[in-house]
Amino acid sequence: MRWIKSAQPRKQRKAFFNAPLHKRQKMMAAPLSRELREKYGIRSLPVRVGDEVVVMRGDWKGHRGKVVKVDLKRMRIYVEGVTVTNARGEPRYYPLHPSKVMIVKLNLDDKRRLEIIERKRKQREELLAILRAGPKPAGEGVKAEEGAGGEEGESGVSR
Repeated sequence: MRWIKSAQPRKQRKAFFNAPLHKRQKMMAAPLSRELREKYGIRSLPVRVGDEVVVMRGDWKGHRGKVVKVDLKRMRIYVEGVTVTNARGEPRYYPLHPSKVMIVKLNLDDKRRLEIIERKRKQREELLAILRAGPKPAGEGVKAEEGAGGEEGESGVSR
């Protein structure tokens, strides 16, 4: 996801770490489960509070729970049951990166989220249709332009 023009790693990193919250929300995307992919026709969505996720990597691999908090500043999510004990012996949520979880159940309380899913699905279908059609032959559009000018010069005036 390159959303700045520069290809320099230094500037890419600067843009990533100084990104505003609305762009960080997009970066908080997690893949959908196979069933949700087939149902909605998209691969990933930004994680929201209330989504049910499965941890795919790390010490809590295989753990399933609801998202309790999404921390855009730290780029981490907190999941029910994924806790560690602090120095006082109290349980604290362990921060997880959204790329290390998989969404298995979506929180669809927000109607706009359904609109987002539908928009993403349409966009993906259009792109796939273009890719399936394949490239056009090289001389298709060029011949029509050449024939319009005839024997006239570049200026379009006969001599």
